Amino acid sequence: MKLLVFEHASGGGFADAPLPQGVLTEGVAMLRAVIADFKAAGHEVTTLLDSRVATFSPPLESDFVVSVSSQQETKEALRRLSESADAACVIAPETDKALQLHVASLEQTGVTLLNCSSRAIEEAGDKAVLHEHLRRLGVLMPETMVLSVQDGVTEIKRAVDNLGFPAVFKPLDGVSCLGLSVVRSEAEVGGAVSKLKRESTSKHFLVQKLVNGVTASVCLISTGDEALPVSLNRQDVTLGASNAVSSYDGGLVPLDSPLKCDAFAVAKKVVESFRELRGFVGVDLVLTDEEPVVVEVNPRLTMSYVGLRNVTNFNLAHAIVNAVLLRQLPADMQTCGYAYFSKVTVPCTKADAFREACRMSQVVSPPFPFRGDDSACAILLCRGSTVKEALARFSEAKKQFFTTINGGRQRW
Repeated sequence: MKLLVFEHASGGGFADAPLPQGVLTEGVAMLRAVIADFKAAGHEVTTLLDSRVATFSPPLESDFVVSVSSQQETKEALRRLSESADAACVIAPETDKALQLHVASLEQTGVTLLNCSSRAIEEAGDKAVLHEHLRRLGVLMPETMVLSVQDGVTEIKRAVDNLGFPAVFKPLDGVSCLGLSVVRSEAEVGGAVSKLKRESTSKHFLVQKLVNGVTASVCLISTGDEALPVSLNRQDVTLGASNAVSSYDGGLVPLDSPLKCDAFAVAKKVVESFRELRGFVGVDLVLTDEEPVVVEVNPRLTMSYVGLRNVTNFNLAHAIVNAVLLRQLPADMQTCGYAYFSKVTVPCTKADAFREACRMSQVVSPPFPFRGDDSACAILLCRGSTVKEALARFSEAKKQFFTTINGGRQRW
């Protein structure tokens, strides 16, 4: 098949604005992974690249690359290319409804989409709607309330007092911990609201009771009716206060846990409760000592895909095609070994160091040396037959990476 693969951050979604390094790094990692898998499955792939990204010729296995320099040019190219594509795959965050809008636009062209429908994305991607849906479904989740950034700080404090501290403040459509704060007292409420206003355009936000446990996710392949849990994964996240940065840093695939079966069961129940959640879907949870607590649903490709493809006995992208087009799920599904991946930040690199990093097999997303940036971000991944081996190999790869980039000066 002729496939159109579009990734928001690297493909022109920020063409009229500065490129955020962290989001770009995750986007490029997922784009490289899914293109490689589609190619391995025998498909022809066309993709878009922001002209600033295309300048560096990042290592992609795409047959055709279309460079774009504005968001308008991006929209026009997507519509034009969709006319000659057999199917399209969109990789984008829910922030500012980017994923929903891209999918809805392509739905209007009539091209077959290897994504959840725009309607399902709207329902599952909106955390307030999801909270109410999960409540009706009887799924365990954090105590939650929806508030407005336009409410006065005094009014917000009064509402959060009823929930109790510590609490998590986060936008309704946030991704990768953008705008998230852990608030431990009334004194931190004002700062958390200001952070939300800076990092999200949404007028409403969620406040959730902080649940202690292991931050995890379940990856599923879904036909739109039936969902198959593929792996339980550990998520490495930094939860910062209102005056600090919260971030998604990487993860381990798969995660061994006595709660795996429970996590699989609840994730399957949640995904199958939505119509048209199809293809690749992620469910974020917190694993407490007793049970999994569902936090949110990601109706899209997630970063766990990058690790998962290294430990499965089947082609994940091909499984997505079969699930969406043929309504078939993998019959003999197994994982072997472990994949650990993490972001690494370095001082802003030069073009020659970028090219050297691209040659490293452990670098799944290279550090782009954009002019004016003080630092650059990369993602490294290593696989091992055991968790210990994967972590040890990552440690060695990280040392090699810094030697390649800046002569061994480890700054991150």
